[in-house]
Amino acid sequence: MIGGACILVVEDDAAINRVICSYLGKADAACAAAFSGSEGLMRLEGGTAFDLVVTDLMLPGVSGEEVVAAARERGVPAIVLSARTAVADRVDLLRIGADDYLTKPFDLEELLARCEAVLRRSAGSGRAGDALGTGAGREADAALLRFGTWELDEGARVFAAAGTPVRLTRTEFEIVRTFMAEPRRVHTKRALSVAAGGDAAALEDKTVATHIGNIRAKLRATGAGDYIETVWGVGFKLREL
Repeated sequence: MIGGACILVVEDDAAINRVICSYLGKADAACAAAFSGSEGLMRLEGGTAFDLVVTDLMLPGVSGEEVVAAARERGVPAIVLSARTAVADRVDLLRIGADDYLTKPFDLEELLARCEAVLRRSAGSGRAGDALGTGAGREADAALLRFGTWELDEGARVFAAAGTPVRLTRTEFEIVRTFMAEPRRVHTKRALSVAAGGDAAALEDKTVATHIGNIRAKLRATGAGDYIETVWGVGFKLREL
């Protein structure tokens, strides 16, 4: 459920914006409307602690991509709405930090389900965890996972490699957590997809591979070891130390 969540809706079509806010509001979410990318950025910078951003791509002033990037910098998950359907567009958005992608025209019930899935993934960290009422319990039960020079704190949702913090998106964090929880297991792309997003937001095979590539790139940037090994035709695993 999304009851109590604070959601920023950035959509320049006033009718669509009103419909989204009204529908999510009926699920007890508190929605704030922005009708341009510039207004979306102003609201993100205005002090309100949003739990989720739902944004169009084609916006006046500032693009949806910039809104997604700004949300990511603040640790706020983002769902993109767009008429673009190409796989390359979805991959580009995932690379800049989008958590999910819904093509127009979309069904409001599906949008609600995707909002619930993204908020569920972010539960236990910041306002999203408080809004869903799961943060405290999850933090108390959280584990500190270690593998080689990697260390992952589930409660704080922090990942470090060789002592250097590595900034991961929520999906990337869940993929790394899945690896470290079962380091000797070969994880299929489907299994990683479900672990990262749940059945309602399962990722395509190519998208999982993109996330793995992003994780590897971030590890290389820190000079830390990349333990992720590709098992061709099956999936991925952590290599033996």
